Amino acid sequence: MMSQIPENLAYTAEHQWLRTETNGIATIGITDYAQETLGDIIFVELPKIGDFLSAQQHAATVESVKSASDVYCPVAGEVVAINTALLDAPELANSQAYDTGWFFQIRPSADADFAALLTAEQYAKEIDE
Repeated sequence: MMSQIPENLAYTAEHQWLRTETNGIATIGITDYAQETLGDIIFVELPKIGDFLSAQQHAATVESVKSASDVYCPVAGEVVAINTALLDAPELANSQAYDTGWFFQIRPSADADFAALLTAEQYAKEIDE
């Protein structure tokens, strides 16, 4: 099954995506490949607003009928929003991975290393689809 890998996003090898919004805030979620691998998502634990996360720090947990996985913060920053809809409807991470299924938003720190993220093409090679 071909996973969707939108060209306009940045990715991590740990299957997170990051989209920089027009106001400089970064929206973060799990990739289509990650949600396919996990199966039906039944629970999501999100970071707290105001938390400061470093790059690759554990930020959230996602549980499916098969397993639990950690979600890491792709770049350093302060959590400014969480997707509360996921708390009531965690299956949004399955059905809308790149849309309403986002996990949290951060205000990237001044030294946030966006260059360390993967392009869509690099991520596709990473998951070898």
